[in-house]
Amino acid sequence: MLMIRAIIRPDKSSKVLKALFEAGYVAVTKIPVVGRGKQRGIKIGDVTYDELPKEMLLIVIKDEDKDFAVTTIMEAARTEPKGAFGDGKIFITPVEEAYTISRGTKEL
Repeated sequence: MLMIRAIIRPDKSSKVLKALFEAGYVAVTKIPVVGRGKQRGIKIGDVTYDELPKEMLLIVIKDEDKDFAVTTIMEAARTEPKGAFGDGKIFITPVEEAYTISRGTKEL
């Protein structure tokens, strides 16, 4: 199993969630976060905004679904055909174990 952490623009959150749902990934956790990327925030006039609002989506998938899930997220999260600064980042890490609390069972 793999965990995908997708940090995206808040205005793209519902589009990405819809795309994931339609692709069969219904179990998603959404967390509001703030941060900045390589561009170090955004400057508007004399004001620099260091921390920009984002949404982080957490999804656990089968290893073989990685490429399809990542493509689904990227296509839904891009603001332009080729993308733009601030569109987000996707991180993928292995999941060693997972348990369903209500049933007390270990997931495979």
